Amino acid sequence: MDRSRDEREHQAAAAAARYDETSEQRREVERQQEAGVSFPDSPEALAVRAARLLDRQAVPTAMVVEAVRAEPLAPSAAFERILGVSKELQAWSFLPRGARAARSIARISARENGRELPIGTGFLVSPGLLMTNHHVLPDADAARHCFVEFDAQVTVDNTPQPPTRLEFAPDGFFTADKRLDFALVLVAPGPDRRPPGEAFGWHRLSAQPGKLVIGEPVNIIGHPMGRLKEIAVRENALQVRLDDFLHYRTDTEPGNSGSPVFNDQWEVIALHHSGVPRSDEQGRLLRRDGQVRQPGDGDDTIDWVSNEGVRISSILKHLASLPLSAGQRALLAGMGPEAGLGGSLTAVGTTGAVAGPASATTGAVAGPADPSAPVGRASAEAVPSRATGLRARDSAFGGRRHLVFLHGRAQQGKDPEALRREWAAGLNQGLVRAGLATVDPADIWFPFYGDRLVRALGTQESVPLATEAPTAVAPGSPTTRAVYEEIIGEAAAKWYVPPETQQATEGLNLDPAVGAVWRYLDWLAARSDLDTWAISLVFRDVAAYLDDRRIREEVLGCVLETVPTAGEVVLVSHSLGTVVGMDLITRLSPGVEVVHLTTVGSPLGMDSVYNRLLSGGPKSPEKVADWLNAWCPTDAVAIGCPLADDWADGLTDLAVVNARDRAHSITEYLAHADVARSIGSHLAD
Repeated sequence: MDRSRDEREHQAAAAAARYDETSEQRREVERQQEAGVSFPDSPEALAVRAARLLDRQAVPTAMVVEAVRAEPLAPSAAFERILGVSKELQAWSFLPRGARAARSIARISARENGRELPIGTGFLVSPGLLMTNHHVLPDADAARHCFVEFDAQVTVDNTPQPPTRLEFAPDGFFTADKRLDFALVLVAPGPDRRPPGEAFGWHRLSAQPGKLVIGEPVNIIGHPMGRLKEIAVRENALQVRLDDFLHYRTDTEPGNSGSPVFNDQWEVIALHHSGVPRSDEQGRLLRRDGQVRQPGDGDDTIDWVSNEGVRISSILKHLASLPLSAGQRALLAGMGPEAGLGGSLTAVGTTGAVAGPASATTGAVAGPADPSAPVGRASAEAVPSRATGLRARDSAFGGRRHLVFLHGRAQQGKDPEALRREWAAGLNQGLVRAGLATVDPADIWFPFYGDRLVRALGTQESVPLATEAPTAVAPGSPTTRAVYEEIIGEAAAKWYVPPETQQATEGLNLDPAVGAVWRYLDWLAARSDLDTWAISLVFRDVAAYLDDRRIREEVLGCVLETVPTAGEVVLVSHSLGTVVGMDLITRLSPGVEVVHLTTVGSPLGMDSVYNRLLSGGPKSPEKVADWLNAWCPTDAVAIGCPLADDWADGLTDLAVVNARDRAHSITEYLAHADVARSIGSHLAD
């Protein structure tokens, strides 16, 4: 305890020195804020932050559209409007997602001389690894004398909840760094031998930029002074960004050491490690009464002026540089792909920063195969592989035919089994309406490339063009960007986008300076039941797939891992999946015959798309005996439909009416009786 106290004081003094060194930078931020600048950060930082919010659907789309349409805006002003909406308006899910984030945060206590003394906070960053401060757990021996308590909090009725106590397993994994003031340690499974992340969830750390800009709020959850779990939200903001540290205003106390610092999307941006005390010119800490702090003065006497956290990206870079064993690397891989440590996306939401409890088959910290081996030791075999596709039962449809579903974009982090059930539920609605027998989800092949696509996109992170408004969520590669712009332009032309001067007279209030892509996307959104962001993101990923051979081969290779190699196939594809499906047909084994193809919500009607297929153009594949293409007139992704105008004979187009705001929904398409009848009739042959 004395060692921990001394190191905490050392960290506070170092934080005070960094605070003093950045005084001019902080004063400039304050001057801009007093002048009315809400987010006094660089234009590049604002652009990346806005793109991350939009890409993850973390802001209310309707409110953003209204905010940026109100008047002609330069790109930087539009970015600030988006950030303003994000700061002031929170979806209802902000509260339950915050509650979910809190579950993986725990109180750390030390055993000393027969007593149990709370010393800090920690939080799970994988199914079994917990992060806290170096000054809380300076070495593995200290961890052996400590324990961790989850759910040390009050219930909704404000009564104490019984906590769950677990032990640390530092022999399985422990690493720490004094300068960055972090420790990462394995938590031993409970009596049921399941890793704690299965019960409490864990936070997906990201080394990617765009998680926060100066002036945005931060939120902290922890155990100040060892009390039951508490949260500091709102009137807190990022003040200064350093290479390895962040300074922010918020209310914290000793005991918050090791707490996660969140943005409003509950992504972890920093590891809280110290308050920033006021100091004099000699660097001596000052009390609230202005006097120099004396030995024996409590922390409550210090004049705290700010708080400091260690940037998560800096910690992740440090971890990536460590010479670790294969087993240790395997444990780090469980932190997920955005951590940049060789992980894969496992059980995470599209916008959430917290992975839910992992399934028992994907725990990253399951012990060795030998149950008598020491608890907490893991091997490479214990690391969860990325989510993979699902095979159908051998007896499905009499073993003669195979039903294959091929999904579109934005499925990363989802459970393939849940997706397969969702598709089957939509199809079964249509089959019932058509008077045909329903299908069992277990009888469906479901290739899953969602995680692989996101990993392949990697460097092509969504960043708006400097000459475009933020609705144009464009790829980073220049050639992919050109394909993207070509697709958007062709889509707008097919929906008869009027000349710019005519648009202005129709109340769209567009600023010509923001570029053609903005105007085209706005026109497509105005004519369809899809919002601008959804249209932009679908076409962005279509462009990336078509332009980048590496991405195409990664996706096709993944799909081919989970498709039949012989027999008759009924292939049902959606959105980007229809493009992938056309390429897939050219790669199927010679023993496979596609007796029926259904495409829905497809962009295959645009020459900017079909001319880049592996087949080289709009040619009905020879392997396909029967083809139905279903499209909704208000689905902007299916803008090129009907396909028969461009594709050779051999397909049937079917126009359907989907529910408003679900124009592109796969379950909405499959629930139509005519669509389901076309699929089901071929399964019964």
